[in-house]
Parts: sequence; structure tokens; C-alpha cells
Amino acid sequence: MLARKIRGVLGALSLFAVVATPAGAQAEDPAKFPSKTVRLIVPSAPGGPVDSVARILADALRTVWSETIVIENKPGAGNSTGALQVANAPPDGYTMLVISDSITVIPSLYPDFAKDPLKQFAPVTMLVTAPQVLVARADLPASDLRAFIAYGKANPGKLNIASPGAGTISHLTQVLLQQRTGIKSSHIPFRGAAPAVNALLGKHVDASWLMPAPLLSAIESGQLKALAVTSAGRYPKLLNVATAEELGVKDFQVMNLQGLFAPAGTPKPIVDKIAGVVGKLLQKPEVKERLAQIGFDALGDGPDAAAELVRVNVARWSEVVAAAGIKPAGVK
Repeated sequence: MLARKIRGVLGALSLFAVVATPAGAQAEDPAKFPSKTVRLIVPSAPGGPVDSVARILADALRTVWSETIVIENKPGAGNSTGALQVANAPPDGYTMLVISDSITVIPSLYPDFAKDPLKQFAPVTMLVTAPQVLVARADLPASDLRAFIAYGKANPGKLNIASPGAGTISHLTQVLLQQRTGIKSSHIPFRGAAPAVNALLGKHVDASWLMPAPLLSAIESGQLKALAVTSAGRYPKLLNVATAEELGVKDFQVMNLQGLFAPAGTPKPIVDKIAGVVGKLLQKPEVKERLAQIGFDALGDGPDAAAELVRVNVARWSEVVAAAGIKPAGVK
């Protein structure tokens, strides 16, 4: 009798679970998507590179979708605040995340984030990519990365390296260089790239790994000097600057990435439709030009390629973070 009652209760609970499943989790006809407002969550403040890419994407989507597209900035906790909001949203394609490659670093820094972000998010596509350039104050006695490494080894701990914040790709690139070459430096974190650049221009710090585009005029004028880029080939607007690998640091391709993600469980037909639309938009000359103006190359290579990049970079940065004992700001 008791066993029968238990089976009855379990059956009722199972039925309730089916009834209580959010409508958004049910597969919508992709042909009708979108049929309501689409929200793009940006987990950083307005005006930064992720926000700029999101706004270019939103403008492009408005040319093909008649439904409203809203951008919501949700900064905080190293981008994890906005990211977790999307992870907990209905998996229906109407709430998506535009985020930098911090999505592959957050799992190593914040315990509320899954160690595998692919369990919390469905990759839609990588949107853009850009290399990093090692820029130094004009009077630093190093003409390229090889000389920079030699200077760092001869003066252990003397180099002050600025970054837009602890745990950013800029910060981790220098940590990776230290782990690969044995040099030692001091990390000086700032609240964003702009103050880091100002500190460089004021000669308050020695160098930083940053995106090239905003620095080109300072490099051309001689206010800063470029020592290396992290791409596979030379950066088209800095052809006289060698890659890190050309200068002897092997396996040192580090690219800034930004991607579009939906909550895990979003139906594949919806993910594929969004990826297809976004991929085509990113190849439009006017969209590529707008992205190029802020220093990015368009990607739009779809869910599988995005997922693979996430897997590779999560593994890479988790090793770097663990070996260096890096913790987010405010955590001792």
C-alpha cells in the first residue's frame, strides 16, 4: 500500500514537472523566430569594446528582424553577473549574451560559474576577433619582445605591467609570457583599458598587452612603441612589428574574442537559425567596415567552431590561472 502511494506521488510530481516546464523551453517554429523582443545582455559597462560590438550587431539584426532588439548592460563581478543572468534565462533564444573571451576565464575565478561554460550556455557563434599588441613606454630599453624578455630577466620584478583588470586576457597574456619564459614582472591592474593606456602615456607603468586599434596613433607618433603582436601573422596596420612566435615564444597566439551565447537547452533549430542570420550579417561589407573601425575582424563561424574555441581556451586559461594562483579582485 505504501509503495503504491509513493509511486502515485512520484507520478504526480513527474506530471507536474512536465506541466511546469516553461513555454520558452519548448521548441518554437524557427520560421516564426523571433516573434517578440530579443534581449542582448552585455556583462560590461556601456562604451567598451563588447558594448560596441553588441550595438553593431543589434543594428545589423534590425535590418532583418522586425521585432524589437534591446541591449542591456549588466556589469559586475568580472562579467559573471550578466553572464549568470543569461544562463538562468528561459532557453528560447530571446535572451542572449554578447561577451568577450572572459567567458573562458570566469570558470576559473568565480565559484558560481560552471567549470564548463558549455553546460550553462549554447554557443551561437563567435562574432569578432583581434590580436593583442605588447606596447611599452617610449623610453623602455627594449625594441622588441626578445629584448623585453631579456630586460625582464636582467631586472626581475622591475617591469610594471598594466592591464584593464585582474583576470582579463591582457593580464593573463603577461602571466602566460612569464610562465613560458621565466621572466618576473609586477601586475598593475586598472579599471579598464583607457586608464591603463593613460598610465602608459604618463610613463607610470612600463608596458601592457592591449588591442592594437586604439593605440595606432600613439604608436605612429612615437608616444608608445609596439614590441610584438599575438596573432599567427603580422597585424596589417603594424607590419613592421613581429609576432611573438617570430620572436621566439612558441605557441603564443592569444586572440581577443567576442561571441554570442544563448542559455543551455535552447533548441538547436533556433540556435542554428540565429547563427545563420548573424553569420550572413557579419559578412556584409558595411558591417565588416564598422567592426574594422573599432579594431575587430568579423567571424560568424557558427556553433561548432564557437564551442571548440570555448573548450580550448577554458583548458588553456584554467591552467594559467591555477599555476599563477590568480583570484578575482577583492578575494584574498
